[in-house]
Amino acid sequence: MADSGGTASRETQAGAAIDLDFGGRRQRIPAGSTFVIGRGADLAMDDNQYVHRRFLELEQREGIWWLSNVGSRLTASVASADGMAQSLLAPGESTPLVFPATTVMFTAGPTTYEIELSTESPFYQVSTPWASTPDEADVVGLLSPVQKIVLTALAEPMLRQAAQGSVRLPPMDDVAVRLGWPLAKLERRAGSLCDKFARHGVRGLHRDSEGRMPDAVRSRLVEHAVGARIVTPDDLELLEAFDPQGAVVS
Repeated sequence: MADSGGTASRETQAGAAIDLDFGGRRQRIPAGSTFVIGRGADLAMDDNQYVHRRFLELEQREGIWWLSNVGSRLTASVASADGMAQSLLAPGESTPLVFPATTVMFTAGPTTYEIELSTESPFYQVSTPWASTPDEADVVGLLSPVQKIVLTALAEPMLRQAAQGSVRLPPMDDVAVRLGWPLAKLERRAGSLCDKFARHGVRGLHRDSEGRMPDAVRSRLVEHAVGARIVTPDDLELLEAFDPQGAVVS
């Protein structure tokens, strides 16, 4: 990973603890320890049967904290706090936590979880803003106001969650009612967004062979939109002003 204007601080990173925040539940994880997130783990994700008993593992190696997916089915979205750097953590993969703050999101069954990780001594002290990749900048710039509203409607519970840590995404039928659209129209619009992001290299957004959008793909679309700050709580005002006929009320 390139420095991109930052300065490495390996000496200060060595021995640093990392702080975890899950819906207001804060915990400091001491340097040199291993911490597991999952069902019945160090951070227990309530009684959600869809969460692996051991899903994500935090471990410090040579002064750098790493996040590993030790599960077998679920994936996690990992993003810098500003949303400029984002990756998808599949089973068996690991990623270093090099930024001052990192957001981790994943969906298990009907519930989407969000965890914040931060360290006082990050590996990179970013001195200039990170820029999106050209492709990412292009696709965000090409989103129409209606496409932005569709993303906002799909992600609405996460944008309103107020640091609760976990939310249940509503069924597509409910989102369609929220927008005043037929379900088929919403599915078509959401599917087109998945196709657009997938063409620009975002993983996990391909529809099935019959063109349908599985729940896991819809959840991944929401995770990407929120994690990359494509939609933010500020966009909720646009959603409130949305005209079901397809225009935004000024």
